[in-house]
Amino acid sequence: MRAQIVGAIWVGAIRRGFLVTLLLVAAVSHGAAAAEVTPRHGGVLEFAVDAEPPNYDCHANFSFAFIHSVVPHYSTLLKLSSADYPKVEGDLAESWTVSPDRLTYTFHLWPDIRFHDGSKLTSADVAASYQRILHPPPGVYSARQAEYGAISSIDVPNASTVVFHLQWPEAVMLANFASPWNCIYSAEKLKADPLFPKTNVLGSGPFVFVEHVKGDHWTGRRWEKYFRSGLPYLDGFQADYLNGEAAIKAMETGRVLAQFRGFSPAERDRLVEAMGDQAVVRESPWNNVMPLVFNTKHPPFDDVRVRRALSLGIDRWHAAQTLSGTTFLKYVGGLMRPGTAMSASEAELLTLPGFSRDIAASRTEAKRLLAEAGQRNLSVTLVSRADVPMPYDAGAELVVSSWRAIGVTAKVEKLNTKAWGAALEKGDFAAALGFGADTVDDPTPQLSHYISSDLSPLNHAGSTDRFLDALFIGQAVTSDPRERLKIVRQFERQELTEAYSVPLLWWNRIVVMSRRVRGWHMTPSHFLGQDLTDVWLEK
Repeated sequence: MRAQIVGAIWVGAIRRGFLVTLLLVAAVSHGAAAAEVTPRHGGVLEFAVDAEPPNYDCHANFSFAFIHSVVPHYSTLLKLSSADYPKVEGDLAESWTVSPDRLTYTFHLWPDIRFHDGSKLTSADVAASYQRILHPPPGVYSARQAEYGAISSIDVPNASTVVFHLQWPEAVMLANFASPWNCIYSAEKLKADPLFPKTNVLGSGPFVFVEHVKGDHWTGRRWEKYFRSGLPYLDGFQADYLNGEAAIKAMETGRVLAQFRGFSPAERDRLVEAMGDQAVVRESPWNNVMPLVFNTKHPPFDDVRVRRALSLGIDRWHAAQTLSGTTFLKYVGGLMRPGTAMSASEAELLTLPGFSRDIAASRTEAKRLLAEAGQRNLSVTLVSRADVPMPYDAGAELVVSSWRAIGVTAKVEKLNTKAWGAALEKGDFAAALGFGADTVDDPTPQLSHYISSDLSPLNHAGSTDRFLDALFIGQAVTSDPRERLKIVRQFERQELTEAYSVPLLWWNRIVVMSRRVRGWHMTPSHFLGQDLTDVWLEK
């Protein structure tokens, strides 16, 4: 039957809370009329970032710590509008066309775009950057390579035009071209050294790189030759590496004006009380899930019974209730963000392993599976993040206490972001709290975390499942939303039954900033709107 399903998908492919963003503006007199104020130039925006980037390569990274520091220096072909999410708008591309069969994408670049060293950016730089994502040279890590598998070739008919040819009509291709991770690099620099972006910052974005003082801050200044006339508004920015209590105190004293990732409910309340009418609070469900990742190449996690048992032992529904008031962790969901068009309903979730509300029955089954697998006295080391305690500490405690209830002993090994990311990439762990966040609510980017590891570096479980691979291609090329939804549900059931990597809880985003920060818009993704192009400071 499975072979028939796979075959049908491939044949078909080839043939053809708060569910709204909450705005709390504490500055009453400043409120509605402020939306009409004309943006002003000048000022340096200083904001907090919980952690710092492990290196400078857009194509290789997957943590917000990278985006919030590095992205203001770069341009992308398109970008997702933060003011009108998830609308796609141009960045380097002044205009573009898509062929009727959705197999050819043609982009026309703005004239006279310059890299920060003064050299001209052309279609050759765009092509070279995407070739690096598609076919990374030796030593280059391309984290989102699988999302661009539809691209068969790239042409550059002239210096201002780049043409992408696809093997199949990818449903989310325009949004993929708008990814903030797809920084455009200098073809000349890449030719001389494919690893150049890992240790150097040279973009064409609104801000020129100034310095990175490790453990302290990152700064950028306004690019006077930016191709979008009159922008950016800011003279510069400074990202201060502060987390926890240090970040809260910096907000309270006015040292920093924002922290764009998110605060817990308790931290929000404390800041609103301290900042009074200077505080602006925005809240939204977050396109971010904390996954529990099993290294399927590391015994006993090569045994599906063990993986499934450890997922069954977690009471997600109770955890969502108890943790939502103190942490980011709030929503129970499958592989797609809860409440979106492609997400599983609660009734559908209840039928999936690990999502039953009858936790006693689930834990009884977990113990049976562990005994059957010969793992009655299992001991596990769980890798987590040391420099991002919110919400990783709470997630780790949830896992440890849940496993204790099924007779499994666990200890937590905390690593900083750089070491944690390296452990996930290299498979140097047994079980880990991973990271699942995407820029847009679509199955192609979100499911790419779960397809076979030889196709997607984002699959940190190291698993190989060709049934999932076929389903992934199937949903990507299916234009009928109802048929696509059916395939996504099949994918989700297969993944959660095999339990290579399983979601714990989805997050809720709460951003607090000074009312002086204008032009920034809340989205479900903390990867968007961080180039700071349209952000400005009120006096």
